[in-house]
Amino acid sequence: MKTKILLISGLVILLVASVMTVRGEEDELSGVAFEQEKPKYEIQLTEKEWRERLTPLQYAVLREQATETMFSGKYNKFYEKGTYYSAASLQPIFSSETKYDSKSGWPSFWKPISDDAIKLVKDTSEGMVRWEVVDSKSGSHLGHVFEDGPAPTGLRYCLNSAALIFVPEGGTPPKFKKDNK
Repeated sequence: MKTKILLISGLVILLVASVMTVRGEEDELSGVAFEQEKPKYEIQLTEKEWRERLTPLQYAVLREQATETMFSGKYNKFYEKGTYYSAASLQPIFSSETKYDSKSGWPSFWKPISDDAIKLVKDTSEGMVRWEVVDSKSGSHLGHVFEDGPAPTGLRYCLNSAALIFVPEGGTPPKFKKDNK
């Protein structure tokens, strides 16, 4: 009987410690815009409209939260100067000035281009707690953020190349086809 009580007490302590650890991890990313509920975004399209606007790979990544295969994205080992735009909203989201080789297999940045370019959404899929990086205008999935990045932020925004459009320094920002008419 004493053994069962000790075992149950130990399990309760482990459970409480796990919950406190998860809460602590959530708090460590303070200063970044988090979304806990489904917010309304400026860009509201039907799934049909998204499919018409995006390539099949972009749709899978941006709208269905798919992840490119490691080392397969065109911006993984890409280091030209310029700006990375969201393929969903065409807003600037990251600069080449904060891009670095994380050796993770995906393009990585240590800071977004501005505080309001992205939002972080709690992601509890695949049996873990992570923070999903989404485009602040459309809520489209860009990747995830981790706390193993370089100084000064210590963050690694690990993104999918398919979610990005690169414009070289001095280049013209991207426009949707209907906007070019």
